[in-house]
Amino acid sequence: METIDTVTACARLADEKKAKDILVLKLSGLTDITDYFVLASGTSERHIKTIVDSVTKGMKEEGIRPHTIEGYYEGRWAVIDYQNVIVHVFLENLRELYDLESLWIEAERYRLNKENKDLEVENEKTRT
Repeated sequence: METIDTVTACARLADEKKAKDILVLKLSGLTDITDYFVLASGTSERHIKTIVDSVTKGMKEEGIRPHTIEGYYEGRWAVIDYQNVIVHVFLENLRELYDLESLWIEAERYRLNKENKDLEVENEKTRT
């Protein structure tokens, strides 16, 4: 599976469980940490776990297993590391507090189109 297909699948799987405000940040060329972040919000600790379960189960069905999962049992901010794609699932208030979107302001941004479930560019790179 190509990296962009992994990113799209993770976003779709999160969307299937009603994750809120799904945003993809393309980080390749900006950092060596990963190529993409998938950011999503949940409304409760149970919702966070449900989203993480959906993503990990769906990706496992595609033959892709995470390198690691952090924060699952706490249910406030979970991180699923697929190495070239890292999925962050936050409680809404923690996402706002840590504000990864502003930290990576130069990243290209993509949103999941609700109609066709494909990723679409939200904006061009913003340079400060």
